[in-house]
Amino acid sequence: MIDLTVAASNQAEGASRPDASWRDYVELLKPRVMSLVVFTGFAGLVAAPGHLHPVLVLTTILCIAVSAGAAGAINMWYDRDIDSIMSRTRQRPLPSGRVDPDEALAFGVFLSVASVVVMGLAVNWVAASILGLASAFYVFVYTIWLKRRTPQNIVIGGAAGAFPPMIGWAAVTGDVSLAAVVLFAVVFLWTPPHFWALALFRSDDYEKAGVPMLPVVSGERTTKIQSLVYTLLLLPLAPAPTFLGAAGTGYAIGAFVLGVLFVVCAWRVLREDGPATGYKAAKQMFGFSVFYLFALFGLLIADHIQGGVI
Repeated sequence: MIDLTVAASNQAEGASRPDASWRDYVELLKPRVMSLVVFTGFAGLVAAPGHLHPVLVLTTILCIAVSAGAAGAINMWYDRDIDSIMSRTRQRPLPSGRVDPDEALAFGVFLSVASVVVMGLAVNWVAASILGLASAFYVFVYTIWLKRRTPQNIVIGGAAGAFPPMIGWAAVTGDVSLAAVVLFAVVFLWTPPHFWALALFRSDDYEKAGVPMLPVVSGERTTKIQSLVYTLLLLPLAPAPTFLGAAGTGYAIGAFVLGVLFVVCAWRVLREDGPATGYKAAKQMFGFSVFYLFALFGLLIADHIQGGVI
């Protein structure tokens, strides 16, 4: 059972809570996570055939960023009880008592609705609909339904973070093509090994909070094997935009090289005795996974800029 002592203490001190600063509200938006979401969304926009006015490009990116941040704020509101238990999250604005929960929820809901409406009115309603779907999926499917119930929470819930390239694509074209679906699938398959690498060296935190992450429920060996499988699936998928006419040969070569390095990271994690080494390989894989996604979509952007697409 989850110990809610810290959370109860924070709520009891609500009357003496200091005024939240603007930095606390920025932290609610999970800016580090948002940066990945914005970058992949921009890459989808750049890779899409067609042209979008620069003002609408900025509007699209802003709406993706605000929507992702708003979903993060609602996630923090819902998870404030377990966040107060985990060492990695207990200093967030809600469990630390710096922001009132009702204000955080209102903040997240308002920004979620506003970002979808602005996207629909300014850009198009196809992109706005996918944006709304991504936000709803993250809040209702991942945060509320899956996260505390199944070790497959990251696998299924990862779809929420995979929508941005598709949103960027739809902002330009007004529809969704196979190439956009492939970009979605790349992020979708990247998500489990990324988070499972983190879960391996943070498993005590997740177990203490009652979150059924795969290492907690099925053990380290199963987690490592499944992580390797996902990196192997990414290896042929990531270069696929080239064969669909959405990228050039340089992108395909770079994507394949990055994929091989990701597989090597997963293989090293599989062979590692985590407790004995301090999970060194798992930590390196987690760091590389972030680099992998930035580099992969950076290659996609560079490929199109070099080709005169934008």
